[in-house]
Amino acid sequence: MPHDTPLIATIVAGLGLAFVFGALANRFRIPPLVGYLVAGVLVGPNTPGFVADAGLANELAEIGVILLMFGVGLHFSLKDLLSVRAIAVPGAVVQIGFATLLGVGLAWLLGWSLGAGLVFGLALSVASTVVLLRAMQERRLIETERGRIAVGWLIVEDLAMVLALVLLPALAGVLGGQPQADDHASLLSLPASYGIWGVVGMTLAKVAAFVVVMLVVGRRVIPWILHYVAHTGSRELFRLSVLAIALGVAFGAAKLFGVSLALGAFFAGMIMSESELSHRAAEESLPLRDAFSVLFFVSVGMLFDPFSLVSNGLPILATLAIIVIGKSLAAFVIVIAFRYPIATALMISASLAQIGEFSFILAELGVGLKLLPEQGRDLILAGAILSILLNPLMFLIVDWMKPWLEKRAGKAPEEVKPIGPATEPGQVASVAPAPEKEDGPPPRTTQTGHSILIGYGRVGSLVGAALKEAALPFLVIEDADKTLAKLKADGIETVAGNAANQEVFSAANPEGAKRLILAIPNAFEAGQVVLRARAANPGISVIARAHSDAEVEHLKSLGADTVVMGEREIARGIVEVVTGKATVPVEPAIEVKSQPA
Repeated sequence: MPHDTPLIATIVAGLGLAFVFGALANRFRIPPLVGYLVAGVLVGPNTPGFVADAGLANELAEIGVILLMFGVGLHFSLKDLLSVRAIAVPGAVVQIGFATLLGVGLAWLLGWSLGAGLVFGLALSVASTVVLLRAMQERRLIETERGRIAVGWLIVEDLAMVLALVLLPALAGVLGGQPQADDHASLLSLPASYGIWGVVGMTLAKVAAFVVVMLVVGRRVIPWILHYVAHTGSRELFRLSVLAIALGVAFGAAKLFGVSLALGAFFAGMIMSESELSHRAAEESLPLRDAFSVLFFVSVGMLFDPFSLVSNGLPILATLAIIVIGKSLAAFVIVIAFRYPIATALMISASLAQIGEFSFILAELGVGLKLLPEQGRDLILAGAILSILLNPLMFLIVDWMKPWLEKRAGKAPEEVKPIGPATEPGQVASVAPAPEKEDGPPPRTTQTGHSILIGYGRVGSLVGAALKEAALPFLVIEDADKTLAKLKADGIETVAGNAANQEVFSAANPEGAKRLILAIPNAFEAGQVVLRARAANPGISVIARAHSDAEVEHLKSLGADTVVMGEREIARGIVEVVTGKATVPVEPAIEVKSQPA
């Protein structure tokens, strides 16, 4: 076995240090991604000690971007994207134009050429896919109206950057740079002899061809492959098929159609979402998505030179101001102009207040074409690092500003109700807009002595039916739109949203409730609700579900009275059918206290 193993060394050093510093960051209540960036700085070429292979790290990070966009595509449909096109397309275009103008202005102050300013401004205008999606996922916003707008905005930015990447080599000579030699190894590189409009036309034609192939061929082939592999009964082959489809479509899209890897992966996930096996596909790809997205942040940290903060202090601050303040203000004004509520405008502003992977690609291309000076690349890298570090703080500022701005604006505009994720594995969240409601906390129920049922999936619906049959008063906290519509049609009182949210849970009147029933499968989220319930009403009876002994202990330690482990109940039912009587003893997995009826 060879002793020189740069790939293994890069993965081990990257993931190992990311774990150490991510855990330290979490210990001090700092977002873990800050620790990942610090790990990258330590293994980068600008600090002493071990230096990881930057080229390998970037390729590993690209895999993370592919898998992340593939996962997002699994939760989207074409209808989702079309539903936000009215704001995503003009919003992204105007914001890119405004940020580019700011970049050109800063470049002029620094004495750069117009071509350098254009490349610099474009690099500052596009948000990082990984950072935006991680922020959305952490706040459970991916499947909300706000999340769909942000992702649609991101897709438009992605397409604009693909166009920029093929136009810059053709325009390099006109802009004062050095034209790039024709490269026919990839269809992404088009000969400058086609002319500007020829390059634009060919690029748009190839993107359109890719979309048509995915909608016509992929729509039939991808679900068929998934179902065929699923019927083999091999989980290993199913997991392999999911990864092969995600990576294969992304790579093929880049090589054959000139579409970015991330965009190709997104379309692969969106087509796969039409299969009934899409939820299982999302679960199988999740561990790799998390691991490789961590390597993305490590690779970004490797590019950063801490000493540049001293040598380029003022230009870096100006660059950061364009990214964090200029882009955010532009996005905020655009969203408000489209008559969306303040909360939506603030969230989109915060999510776009950073730059990432496309910015690095543009910077490298600009330097290679002799358009952008190396100082410009350094400013872009510093701006990316600092904006990623500040992004969690932006969301905190948004949360602080929201009540103040809404008070200044008077009555909040109406907003399409967020469409939440499914509460059960295999359940597909709704994609249809819900009735409009005010952008504020849900109204508080007038019920007392009632049961609060969290989640109305396969388990929750059975519990709800039993409560209704027994004429016991209850209400349901749920965030899946189709489920909410059905509950309202059945005359069952609902509170829309995530029960872990303080305002949502308070609307269910936990102080006056008799019992809390947690039918959601996520024990960690359920634990947060248990803590809120105990704080509001120490005497409330709490019943929860779990899938393992560890989850049982976790929920009981937080104050749950009764925890039912599903697997044990399944075993009990099977034994009762086989033997005709219950023989599975009640073990500590279920602890039932005497409760009033």
